[in-house]
Amino acid sequence: MLLKDILKDIPLRGMTADPGTEIGGVSYDSRSTCPGDLFTAITGTVSDGHRFIPAAAEKGASVVLCERVPVIDIPYVLVEDARYALAIASRNFFGDPAGKMTMIGVTGTNGKTTTTYLVKHILESRGAKVGLIGTNCNMIGGEALPTERTTPESYELHKLFREMLDAGCTHVVMEVSSHSLVLRRVAGIRFAVGIFTNLTQDHLDFHRDMDDYAAAKALLFKISGLAVINSDDSYAAFMAERAKCPVFRFAVDDASADLRAERLRLAPDGVEFTAAAAGESARIRLGIPGRFSVYNALGVLAACTALGIPLSDCAASLATAKGVKGRVETVPTDGDYTILIDYSHTPDALENVLKTVRETARGRVVAVFGCGGDRDRKKRPIMGRIGTELADFSIITSDNPRTEDPDAIIAEILTGVSAPADRYVAITDRVKAIEYAITNHRPGDVIVLAGKGHETYQEINHVKHHMDEREIVAEILERRKQI
Repeated sequence: MLLKDILKDIPLRGMTADPGTEIGGVSYDSRSTCPGDLFTAITGTVSDGHRFIPAAAEKGASVVLCERVPVIDIPYVLVEDARYALAIASRNFFGDPAGKMTMIGVTGTNGKTTTTYLVKHILESRGAKVGLIGTNCNMIGGEALPTERTTPESYELHKLFREMLDAGCTHVVMEVSSHSLVLRRVAGIRFAVGIFTNLTQDHLDFHRDMDDYAAAKALLFKISGLAVINSDDSYAAFMAERAKCPVFRFAVDDASADLRAERLRLAPDGVEFTAAAAGESARIRLGIPGRFSVYNALGVLAACTALGIPLSDCAASLATAKGVKGRVETVPTDGDYTILIDYSHTPDALENVLKTVRETARGRVVAVFGCGGDRDRKKRPIMGRIGTELADFSIITSDNPRTEDPDAIIAEILTGVSAPADRYVAITDRVKAIEYAITNHRPGDVIVLAGKGHETYQEINHVKHHMDEREIVAEILERRKQI
């Protein structure tokens, strides 16, 4: 592709490169640069891509896209924002595949993954082939692909869109993280619908404060055709005020919302409610328990009806939807007790899952949880308070300590605990913590393994060690048989 075609819609400050240069590819990591590439020097959180321009040149890069004049003699294109330029260049290089599909974006602190899976389920029940991008994995129709982050870097994102389009996808539903919005990974994409689930404390290691976090999330509604907003959330007005598109509100409590849930019934195996909007209503059944599932379903219904799917068809489809791996996932036990695996790693998510379990538990609610290292430290005492207040017994343990001392993380969690000493214990080794919970269970208990969810590893000092809680539970139960 010619350089001038790749640079379409990118504001330029200057260039020495020939616009007619044939470009073979786009790269931003000098280690993967190939001869004939346009190398983009982006500034990361750890290193500055401009330092690697010489390395990219050695690999055969033809042109450099950068914010500062290179220190070596190489044709360059100067831009104000290299991250934005990388996104647009990647879009152009792959032929704007996102523009040829219907894009649905989901943002918020909790509920994004389940929401994307439910939207995909409804669309596919109507015969569409759907691409999915998110925390658990990326999918092209029924084919699952591994993923490293919620929203890939812009080059990988558009490459994936190209693969989805070539495979026959007509729609893409994706989680849109606050990081991806701030770091311009989704620049140049137009979403038909953007969904806001909720906003609670998370990622304050990246954002200055909650308002900064909220402002990042609200960026989605500047690039969407319709904003679907949970109007029961305290940040709903914040999102609506910043939206550059029409707003459609859904709620359980807000009687003025465009779509409401009425006559709720919460059960151990799911939720039922009547969805009412503009004189139309349908009884909804979703086999995923918890009040938060009502909100997820409402956001999905709002988005899918906005895409032209009748409410009654959406209701019929949701009735056949299954839960998502690592989201209130039940695993087999060897007795009269229940074990749930859930990705709840934020204060709000932990509160939601423990309250959901409390509604139907016949025995104690037992929480096994920790906090990730190298992440928002302010939420650690909050997690400690919530976990020990809402569970009858808590086992505070390690999550992904990353480069931090797991005992130091646990110590910070414990600063928020005011429960009596007989209601919690700290066990650093997560496997031993799970075994303790199982060994000391009582009839009717519900044990919630919180934080890992779909993850099958534990990250310690940049190394991901295999750790699948489903396997851990099975191994513990097998040992118990032999006692």
